[in-house]
Amino acid sequence: MSLTKQLWIAIALVMTLAFGCSMVVSVLSARHYLQQQLQVKNIDNANSLALSLSQLDKDPVTVELQVAAQFDAGHYRFIRIVSPTGATLVEKTFKGEQTAAPSWFVNLIPIRAEPGRAQINDGWSQYGTLSLASHDQYVYKSLWEGTLELLMWFVFGSVVTGLAGTQVIRYITRPLEDVVSQAEAIAQRHFLTIEEPSTPELRSVVRAMNDMVARIKAMLTEEAARLETLRRKVNRDAVTGLSSREYFLSHLNEILTGEHFAKTGSFVLVRIADLNTLNVQLGHARTDDLLKGLGSVLYDSGNDRPGQRAGRIKGGEFAVVCPTQASASDAATDIHQRLTTGWLPYWIGDAPDLFHVAGVRYQRGQDMSDLLRRADEAMARAQAQGPNNWYANEEGHEHAVLPTDQWRTLLTEAVSGGRLSLVFYPVVGGDGVVALHDEGVIRLQTDDAGPPWQAGDFMPMAAHLNLTVPIDLKVVRLAIEHLRTGSGDIAVNLSADTIADFQFRNDLTQMLMTYPDVCQRLLFEVPEYGVFRHFEAFRDLAHTLKQLGCRVGIEYFGQRFAEGNKLADLGLDYIKIHPSYVRGIANTPGNQEFLQGLCNMAHTLGITVIATGVESRTDLPLLTQLGFDGATGPGLSA
Repeated sequence: MSLTKQLWIAIALVMTLAFGCSMVVSVLSARHYLQQQLQVKNIDNANSLALSLSQLDKDPVTVELQVAAQFDAGHYRFIRIVSPTGATLVEKTFKGEQTAAPSWFVNLIPIRAEPGRAQINDGWSQYGTLSLASHDQYVYKSLWEGTLELLMWFVFGSVVTGLAGTQVIRYITRPLEDVVSQAEAIAQRHFLTIEEPSTPELRSVVRAMNDMVARIKAMLTEEAARLETLRRKVNRDAVTGLSSREYFLSHLNEILTGEHFAKTGSFVLVRIADLNTLNVQLGHARTDDLLKGLGSVLYDSGNDRPGQRAGRIKGGEFAVVCPTQASASDAATDIHQRLTTGWLPYWIGDAPDLFHVAGVRYQRGQDMSDLLRRADEAMARAQAQGPNNWYANEEGHEHAVLPTDQWRTLLTEAVSGGRLSLVFYPVVGGDGVVALHDEGVIRLQTDDAGPPWQAGDFMPMAAHLNLTVPIDLKVVRLAIEHLRTGSGDIAVNLSADTIADFQFRNDLTQMLMTYPDVCQRLLFEVPEYGVFRHFEAFRDLAHTLKQLGCRVGIEYFGQRFAEGNKLADLGLDYIKIHPSYVRGIANTPGNQEFLQGLCNMAHTLGITVIATGVESRTDLPLLTQLGFDGATGPGLSA
């Protein structure tokens, strides 16, 4: 029961008790006073009438007329004249009913006023005894009206007191409502702090809650920092800070086999001319500085280029995979220019022949060993062209490049013409049998004969043309149509650029409000790089979707784990770990330790953890042991 209801009940009880006591005291006091006044009136009227009758002739008719006149004018219960012998000479009695007050009230508060008595004389002898009693209905009327007025004032006072008390309680408990909201937010994995109230008792509660939230955030930040250190140790080269060989090749394999990036891209190989000689010539410390400088330039080349990553393959050999650059010449030129302007000038005096750059084009589905072989061949050509030179091989281009206008027409007509569709891949639990949900992946049918395009074939161009909003809205509509005719849950991907569009968030909200029955079965996920690029927009979107009953997650999680503490107040339902950490997990103990810690931290926040890129069902027991709640990948879709 709420405090307000309890207050009203308390006021009702107190006012009822006060009214009862006041009524008893008031009515009894008034009754005593009115009873005395009625008795005095009886005595005065009896004496007055007796004196008047004593002066008249004692003719029976005259006496009766005088008594009748007095009875009719004076509102009496009775007037009676009794002779000295006890015989009734005249008697007038009121025959009506009591109407001034309810009968129960009359019976509850009886009026006992003594009748007035006086002697009637006939000369020097006694004619008789006069007795009269005034009618008491007016006394009851006065008492009843006074009681009703008292009750009205008590009811009025109770209502005023209750309303005032309600406002006071609302003011006093407003900080308590904030605490309740904070507790509910914590239950939904939103770790918020609130302002401390002025009320000392509530201030201590709020302070304790804020301290708890601060400790949780500090714990999560500390754990995130520990895991980030472990991740860097396992997946980063200790000297350059670039991806280690295993991690880079795992990421490269995901790009070659996955569908989230374009069908074609570029692979750039960077080789230091003779690292062993440089190590002898410059010394260990200066060689490390040279490698750190190279690593910094290669790492920065991937800024604002989703999926582009640099890694150290071996010794003095480095590689950069560029999914957003279809031209190998452009990719190689970009890397070469960065090195010649930001790195070579510091070392050319010590090593005039310092490095070479080779670029080749790759295609989705291409064998990794074949790609590395072609890169080695291109590197040999670069070395043949002289010191600090580059070479690119543009072979492997399957598709003619469409002009921008044709791309815009193609994508616009795809949305309006029904050429977009969804294919579904299962996300299963740790046992590999129970389906958690299906992931709906977009496809574009460009013509009736050819195979459909995957997301990576057209979504980068859609982002360039600002057409991701209508495409993502179409994806959601397709998912809703599927949910309304089928069973199970469906997860759909939203583009990184879409979530920052206010109109999209508004249109999406209106669409979901039209279908409240499917919101519980609809999941939305956004790539990690998009989340941190538009973090405030994603937070607003996540809160809105959660209020509608949808679930929200992040896919490709783990690339920017250092910023993972920002996720504490998002209320995420699940995260999908980047395939680069999952592929070959049985042979990478370092990643096993990192992923186990990540799962433990996510479970602390109530977040489900899903492994992506699983290549075989034989990995499921190990993933379950590490703490994964589900998995998806090519090994589970067959």
